[in-house]
Amino acid sequence: MNLSRRRILGMGAGIGASLGVSALGLAACGDDDDKPAGSNTGGKEYTGPKVSLNLWNGFTGGDGDIFKKLVDQFNGEHQNIAITVATYRWEDYYAKLPGAVSSGNGPDIAVMHMDQLATFAARKVIQPVDDVAKALELTESDFAPTVWKGGMFQDKRYGIPLDMHPVGFYYNKTLLQQAGLDPNKPPTNRSEVEQALAALKGKGIQGFWISPFQFTGGMTGYSLVYQFGGSLYNADATKATFNSPEAVEAVSWCAKLVADGHSPANVGQDADYLALKSNKNAFNVNGIWQVNDLKKSPEIQWGVAAMPQIGSKKSVWANSHNFTIVQQPRGADGNKVDGAKVFINWLSQHSLDWAAGGQVPARKSVLTDPKFKDLTEVNTLAAELPDAAFPPAAPGIGDVTNLFYTAFNEAILGKKPVKQALDDGAAKADKLLEDNRKKYGT
Repeated sequence: MNLSRRRILGMGAGIGASLGVSALGLAACGDDDDKPAGSNTGGKEYTGPKVSLNLWNGFTGGDGDIFKKLVDQFNGEHQNIAITVATYRWEDYYAKLPGAVSSGNGPDIAVMHMDQLATFAARKVIQPVDDVAKALELTESDFAPTVWKGGMFQDKRYGIPLDMHPVGFYYNKTLLQQAGLDPNKPPTNRSEVEQALAALKGKGIQGFWISPFQFTGGMTGYSLVYQFGGSLYNADATKATFNSPEAVEAVSWCAKLVADGHSPANVGQDADYLALKSNKNAFNVNGIWQVNDLKKSPEIQWGVAAMPQIGSKKSVWANSHNFTIVQQPRGADGNKVDGAKVFINWLSQHSLDWAAGGQVPARKSVLTDPKFKDLTEVNTLAAELPDAAFPPAAPGIGDVTNLFYTAFNEAILGKKPVKQALDDGAAKADKLLEDNRKKYGT
């Protein structure tokens, strides 16, 4: 996964606003009762005439190569279904999809981040897939509860989870050794992290560069808000709570990394990660997608561990890729919908192969497979699955969460005191949440 993709993976930032209200109520697409007729096998089999299906995704990095290989394998095993893959940058993909679907030129299958499902379901861009889940006999017990529930909107399922991609705690073994620390025992809690930082500072090493940007300082702050007992929103996502005392304490801890000299004052986008790779930064909270990138540089002595518990409980930022089926024009071929379900079923069953792309499989059964355990680093971060803190399933929530990242940026750069930055951001978020309820009719 390249740097530009990391900046927008899991994003909701600005997408809803850029699409506007015109994306609602797509006239060319029927409502849930107008879905193309099909055999309703839910993806177990397809015996109809040959169909050609378009699949859109945003896998522009190394995971894209693995994804395409899996599609080729599927095509080779299914003579009556032909999948054609179109890959876009995620920000272009989400902007392009509604218009394409409304004009009847959209894909048949779309890969979508969990925090986008409710938005595109409310816009009637994607259709329910409850029958797929039922046919595959998938239940919450097959997944981490947060991954499974994240695919629901208004009591209907719109996504079949493929994976979970969290952030992890990367560490530079060379720098730990220089500071007299055990390079094979990264810190696991607040006390150990702070002791390690003091030792690193004693050797003139700024040990924990904190980025003011969403990637990846904002994700660090996001994780810590939940670790300190807070949350970004209340239970029904009608009010922002990322200015709570717990959230202020969490973001203050991040800001103190700069104040105490453990991080430069103005870390550029991706500079924290590049500093880890160049033996200047000891600790970096970053996505699981960096595992394969670091493996390309054998000269770097590195490791990755689960996110340290800085607060009162374990928690970590994460997102999830889901398969969705887009709304089809009235009178569309129902065989295409059936073929799409078969593909989703097949790839879900092959998620172990997908894990090689640097993703944690969503299915618990795959997590216990000995072959998955051989993927050492990815398997290490799979332990974070129960602690994943996903955004709520609310339309437009990505735009709202972006206001937290903006507030975090202002706090880390010292543009505003931490509490003021979070108060100002939460006030804007409350207004946007209210606007979203009117826009999406929720």
